[in-house]
Amino acid sequence: MDLDSLAQRLDYAVRAMDESTDLAKFGNLPLVFDLVRQILLQPEGCALVEARAESLEKAGVFAGSDWAEPANLLPSLTTLSLQSPNPDTVIIESLSELRLLAVVRGHYLHPSISAEQAHHYLTQVLAINLGLLFGMTGEAEREQGKLALISQHVVQHIAQQIGYEHVIDSLVEEIWRILQQRPIQVGDVRKMITQIAICRAEPSVDLGNAGRGADRLISALYGPTRACSEDPGIVVYQQRLETMDGQTLQNEATGFARSMHDTGLVSPYHACFVRYILEEGQDNLLSEALGLSSTGRDCLMCYRELVYALITEGIFPETAQGLYGLALMLERGILYQPPVAPALWRQARLNLCPEARERLQLAYGYQPQAGAWLIQGVLNMLGQPLGVGQGNNPTCQSARALSMWAYNDPDYLLQMVAWAARDNEIIMHFEGQPVSSAHSLGGVASEVTLDLDPVSLVVVPHLDRIYGEMGRMCIGREGDPHRWVNPEFHGWSAGRGFAINVDVATGNLHDLEGFIRHFYASYHPYYNGNQPLIHPQPAGIAVTDRAARFIGWHAITILRVALDPEGEMRAYFYNPNNDSGQSWGDDVHVSTEGCGERFGEASLPFEQFTSRLYIFHFDPLERGELADVGEEELQQVMARVYRSWGEGRIPATELQAEPPPAQ
Repeated sequence: MDLDSLAQRLDYAVRAMDESTDLAKFGNLPLVFDLVRQILLQPEGCALVEARAESLEKAGVFAGSDWAEPANLLPSLTTLSLQSPNPDTVIIESLSELRLLAVVRGHYLHPSISAEQAHHYLTQVLAINLGLLFGMTGEAEREQGKLALISQHVVQHIAQQIGYEHVIDSLVEEIWRILQQRPIQVGDVRKMITQIAICRAEPSVDLGNAGRGADRLISALYGPTRACSEDPGIVVYQQRLETMDGQTLQNEATGFARSMHDTGLVSPYHACFVRYILEEGQDNLLSEALGLSSTGRDCLMCYRELVYALITEGIFPETAQGLYGLALMLERGILYQPPVAPALWRQARLNLCPEARERLQLAYGYQPQAGAWLIQGVLNMLGQPLGVGQGNNPTCQSARALSMWAYNDPDYLLQMVAWAARDNEIIMHFEGQPVSSAHSLGGVASEVTLDLDPVSLVVVPHLDRIYGEMGRMCIGREGDPHRWVNPEFHGWSAGRGFAINVDVATGNLHDLEGFIRHFYASYHPYYNGNQPLIHPQPAGIAVTDRAARFIGWHAITILRVALDPEGEMRAYFYNPNNDSGQSWGDDVHVSTEGCGERFGEASLPFEQFTSRLYIFHFDPLERGELADVGEEELQQVMARVYRSWGEGRIPATELQAEPPPAQ
């Protein structure tokens, strides 16, 4: 049904609701909410609903609810409502925000809130919902499905109407928080920075003191060095390069490297500079332009021809971000592993199948050619193995596998890329049986979206189908299929031992205390003989929201367990969900910086991490005695479980016993 027809039906429904008795109003509400939902799913629908905000409120859509008095609303609670899995909650919150926008714009003279108060409220809503504003999604949005589109449309419509300049300071802080995690996909960050730059350049927009910390971000993209500081354009900058002497070129190289490593962002001018120095025989400046240490310089000298080929084939102004991956890959020294360099030579010359080429072109366009985008993606994944994100897809298993291979088994990753991109098929094995991505019945995701890095874009659809097929091969087995699938899917380094604290048949908790003691014995240095974790291990967590409510099961990788700078034992882990810095409720706040994290790591105190864990792997040949964890710490972990995702999961046989008290 088109938008005009829906609007007419909504007008009739609102009129009928307004004319009905108080008791009958509730009977009309479902139809009104359903029509609003259909309208808001379309980007143009927000304006239609905003124009009807006054008639909607007077008809009684907020009557008897928490939204009845807008002066009493709290901006901090909008995140929970907009990300709720309940359609009615999302709709009424959206209606409330659009009502306040109508007040701000003078279309609705509200009896209990002024335009100034409504404006202040909405700026706070924008500031704390920046992810929705720029289409950045996490677990809650994935669980919402299409409902998440409504929340995004509403927040984006509000920002367009009241101006981005009112959230600039929050925007800058959010950008630096995301960049600290060094994601591979920085398209959303670039959008944010571009929006700030547009606001600052607009004469009619008065930012006042806002956005003072944005200069470094804007310059990182649009003018990181003296010769391009005013963003002259690639053509002009190319002409300037041709007139520079050796010292000026040296200064440019140093400036580009400093900006890149400070922010994790690469300017298109940087790619232009690197291509120029290679074409003009100034390759002695390459290590300076990449900001390499002695380790990276040695690796560059040993594999100079390969590096030049990768730059020639894969680095253009559009794919400049690959330079950061290249620099970090050289610093890792993985080219010294015998299979990696030949595999990268293959990648540089790889002929893409039509299916892979089409996906890359749909996501990134036709310039440069698709192979260049894939080379950029390979460089970034090998340089930033913890920067892989799953996008808006339920494919955390596949994203985790790519990250683990890039981290621990880079030549295997390159083999997967070659199979997927060249042959449009990946064949893995499950307990000796070949599993083909071309012949599987389908994966976890009905359709893999295009909001992914180039490697994930090509490889994840195949991995997801294989993962789904392996799960189907476990049908009929007792227990959780991850017991068998994870080691076969992720490779030999994943422990064959398996522990789970949930009974699969009932969903109830099972031997929680034994699970906790076993995890401490396997991973905590004070209980496992101070043995560091050797290979990253797949694990499963119960994701909770800010209110500690259960959202769903999620795949992560445990990377290491160590003391943080304050002397607290922390678990450091990789989370593929695009943004690791989250609040999981009950004072469990995932940290991504300041607690000893390396780029891309998330961390929690060991006790808090254990309280969200439901699956882990271990080596069954290691000593398996349960850890003698102190009673107080044990009770703290169990109490956190019962207060969050474990609520309602206590078996009936244990209900007689009181759950551990809160500490």
